[in-house]
Amino acid sequence: QRCRGAQAAPLWSCFSRLPSMRTPTAMIVGLVLCPCGLLLTLTGTLAPSWRQVSLVPDEPTDVVWEQGIWDICRERQSTHDRLCGQADELGYFEQVPVRVAQGLMPSSMVVTLVGLVVAALGVRCWQPEPRHLVAGVAGLVLLLSGLMSLVPSSWYTQDLWALPAAPGSTLSVGYSLVLSYLGSCMEILGGLALALSFHHCCKERRAPRLPPTPVTEAGPCSSRAYSNPWDVLGDERDAASVFPCKQHTG
Repeated sequence: QRCRGAQAAPLWSCFSRLPSMRTPTAMIVGLVLCPCGLLLTLTGTLAPSWRQVSLVPDEPTDVVWEQGIWDICRERQSTHDRLCGQADELGYFEQVPVRVAQGLMPSSMVVTLVGLVVAALGVRCWQPEPRHLVAGVAGLVLLLSGLMSLVPSSWYTQDLWALPAAPGSTLSVGYSLVLSYLGSCMEILGGLALALSFHHCCKERRAPRLPPTPVTEAGPCSSRAYSNPWDVLGDERDAASVFPCKQHTG
């Protein structure tokens, strides 16, 4: 309605007054990193390759045992024969780092999903302005989920060479542990990026509020709505004869 009476103003000036729909860069970074981190964490949790055991005594040299937090697989690299569901004869799954990973890794993914839902409500693709407070809370939730997956990954890495294995075998880090690390770091960075929304929320609260614009009473020359163009001409002639208005020059 602001541009309804301005006939001389170009059309683009009306659209320039519309609210901006741009999403802050920090929110975009958070919404990109956190889903990627969730995907990497999911892969690292399900894939049975947190630790690789090779050169096992009394075994062929091309046999590699892959140990995860849910399963143990035996693969012969020369023929690529892979058999999972191996028996845990050394009590690998009873170790504390493995049990902690079994509990925290799925919990971290659930918390990440909750944080992404809250972030979607805060970033608001369907509203003219983002909800900075909601986006900041989502950042804290995603930061917590990243820490929850980083703790078991770090603990497992620290005790990787202390976990039970066949004497004389060679131990190495598996790709699942690396993916869990990367996913945790991406979730932490994405959560921190979304948590920056608290800064905008504080700026909005500190910004001085302008006093409301006083409403003037409608005079004889005030604008009104017309449904018939002939009423406009008649009203202007009546107003000019009874209450002459001053001409405003630009």
